[in-house]
Amino acid sequence: MNDPRRLYLDNAATTFPKPEAVYRAMDRYNRQVGASAGRGAYAEAIEAGQILDSCRNRLRRLLGVEDAARIVFTLNATDALNLALKGVLRPGDHVVTTWMDHNSVLRPLRALEERGLITVTRVRASGEGLVDPDDVERALSAKTRLVAVVHASNVTGSLQPIERLAELAHGAGALCLVDGAQTVGARPVLPFELGIDLLAFPGHKALMGPLGTGGLYIRPGLDLATVREGGTGSRSEDDRQPGELPDRHEAGSHNLPGLAGLDAAVGVLLERGLERVQAHKLELTRAFLEGARSVAGLTVHGPARAEDREPVFSVRMEGFEPEELSATLDRNFGLMTRSGLHCAPLAHRTISTLPFGSTRISFGALNSIEHVEAAVSALASISRSRRHTTEWASHEG
Repeated sequence: MNDPRRLYLDNAATTFPKPEAVYRAMDRYNRQVGASAGRGAYAEAIEAGQILDSCRNRLRRLLGVEDAARIVFTLNATDALNLALKGVLRPGDHVVTTWMDHNSVLRPLRALEERGLITVTRVRASGEGLVDPDDVERALSAKTRLVAVVHASNVTGSLQPIERLAELAHGAGALCLVDGAQTVGARPVLPFELGIDLLAFPGHKALMGPLGTGGLYIRPGLDLATVREGGTGSRSEDDRQPGELPDRHEAGSHNLPGLAGLDAAVGVLLERGLERVQAHKLELTRAFLEGARSVAGLTVHGPARAEDREPVFSVRMEGFEPEELSATLDRNFGLMTRSGLHCAPLAHRTISTLPFGSTRISFGALNSIEHVEAAVSALASISRSRRHTTEWASHEG
């Protein structure tokens, strides 16, 4: 996207643009390496394995964990969540999740539930999209095997109290699975400190890597059943899947071009520091909330306090359906946003935006205050135009 008149504001879906180092790393792999890791003793295959090791170790540092082998590469966060859910749950188990969760959690659980394998309690949230830990505690039972919760909503940006929820889960003898799709790479997310047993994350969102990458962190002492089996380049004499991590859950050839890019992206984040990234995003959040308050007819859903959210904003404008508002922002101002239900129908039920959803504006680490101002200015201009049109129609009537 080289057109300076257009501005990408859909970072909750995937970040764009990526750091320049990501493009260089992927191009180098495709042009100079090209081999599959663990499938040969020649120099290029060895280098492919080194790319995997580097990426895994950089993620280990980012997450503050000790054993890089417990970070399993996946296709994306959805793939990681499916592995976590189906690798842990057994017939008769009970799961607690929330209305703020994404379909990547809701749909696998619904499928298992409809097969009669598990039962699920879905805990509601406040109008701001915040889950009350007391409600989660009341939902726990002797059969609860897992508490699955999104860290930050992809609809409202609302941050859930992960440490407290993990504490409650452990107190009931259950595990805590966290969907870190909007937070891993956006702020420090340290499984050991927060009590997270399983952490699913995409590589292409706040981590700023390419699409088709992601991972699942599995805490020490926890074993998951496999959901796919196949070649790993290790223990090839045995037709059983290897038991060792990460090979146990990494069947088939890796997405080496993508993981080369992810390795570079995580390197950029480590150099910058997650505390700085978090502080910058908090500044963007405050600026948008402050600017949006002055836009007549605009509703911004989610927490009013910047500290309670990520810079992901679902908005509604009087007189516009979400799709119409997104189209106007694109056509008249060159702003790329997303409209609809954002694969989180219960979250939209929570904030009363069914059936059409909302227009979502989401900022990433590479956005600036000027980008926030451009979004607010565009919304204000649309608001003024709507009011003038309404006043003219009223006068003509």
